Parts: sequence; structure tokens; C-alpha cells
Amino acid sequence: MPDPLIKVVAEIASTNTALLARLAEGEAPAEGHWLVADRQTAGRGRAGRAWSDGFGNFMGSTAVALRDSETLPQTLALVAGVSVHRALMQVVPALSGLALKWPNDLLVGEAKLGGILLERQRDAVIVGIGVNLAGAPEVAGRKTVSLAALGYSVSRDAFASALAATWAEDLTAWHAGSWPILREDWLARTLPKGTLLGVNLTEEGHVIGGFAGLEPDGAVLLRLADGTVRAIHAGDVELIGASGESDASGG
Repeated sequence: MPDPLIKVVAEIASTNTALLARLAEGEAPAEGHWLVADRQTAGRGRAGRAWSDGFGNFMGSTAVALRDSETLPQTLALVAGVSVHRALMQVVPALSGLALKWPNDLLVGEAKLGGILLERQRDAVIVGIGVNLAGAPEVAGRKTVSLAALGYSVSRDAFASALAATWAEDLTAWHAGSWPILREDWLARTLPKGTLLGVNLTEEGHVIGGFAGLEPDGAVLLRLADGTVRAIHAGDVELIGASGESDASGG
């Protein structure tokens, strides 16, 4: 039986764009409901990167209504990462090497399996998620991977139902003020401390450091070569020594 909280459309430009348009028209976000597409013709990831098509993959978006007391909406990307990780381990418990990379990626080894895109409009946030279940985009110079390529056959609808359940639990906890606990959940699923990461900063150029944890507000901490620890609040973080990021973000 189809999950009543998940609406599936055959083709759409972008699930994130569709939900943002509804918000612009005054429609209140229905938390826990998902818009999922068989195909996207104008999907995108972080920094406006294109990410389209992907039949058999998961491409979906959901809305979060922000309340006055919720001062850290940026942490929703990390909460979503926890939810996606949990859902993947439910549908593929034998999957090894799955890890979260700040701020919005899911990796298997050095290859990107999925990504998350947050877009805010007034007092609501649209959370877009993409996971390579059936196939991974080929991106020059970047490693990507799919569950199918790893030998796991997972239906889109089975994963969607698992994700809807884990997200509902984690979002309820986040609204209830449990971000500190969810932060620990994220840290338990991320790369080992000391993993070399690089980030391009506007004024300083490329900064490299070892992963050193998270700030309470969700910023990533990098330990630089001189021993100082730097908090990074925004930017595309890449694994040093890896071939870089794919464009498998949702929305």
C-alpha cells in the first residue's frame, strides 16, 4: 500500500522548486509529507549545480515550519543526514563504509552516494534529498556511487518509506530541543577525527585541516597545520586526496 505521506509524480522540474512555489502562494508547509519524483528535469544541488533525471533513484523534498524558539535552522541539514543514514542502514543493513560529510553529503568510502539541499523561505525550510539507489551520475574528476553498483537492490518506494519514518522521528526530536543529542548522532556517523578536509574560503583561498568535530551551532571544526582550530560555517568541503564531490544533492 502506498505511503499516504508520500506523493509521487512521474516528472517534475524540481521537487524543491515545487514546494517553494507552494510556500510563495501562501500554502502552509505540511510537515512529514514528501513530494517525490520519478524524474527531475531541472534538479539542483548546492551552489546551483545541476542534478537531473536519475530514474530509480530517490529524489524528494519535504517542508519544515520554523518556530520562534528555533534559532539553528542550519542544523536541519545535519539532522537530515542522520535520518538518511538511518534509513539506508535499515534498508541495507550490510552496507559498509557509509559516512556523513559536512555539511550535506553521504559517502561510501570516497564516493558520494547522496546529498541534501536546504532552501529557506521566510519561516519555512524546504529539505531536498537525493540518493543514488539505482545509478550514479558520471561527473568528470569526481567519484560517485550507487547502491546498485555496490550490489544492493533497493526500491525507491521502500527507501522513501524508511526515510519518511526516520525523518519524522528526528524532526520531532529537533523541534523538542534535542539538537545536542542529534549532534552526537551525526558525529557517530561521520568521518573519523583527523580526516583531512579542504574548503575554499572567499578571502583566504583553500584551507586544509583535520576534521575536529562540530560546534554547538553545527559549524565544522578543522584543526590546521599550526594546531589552531578553525570553525567553518559555510562552504563546500572536500576530502583531501579524494577526487571531489558529485552533484547528487536533492531538490
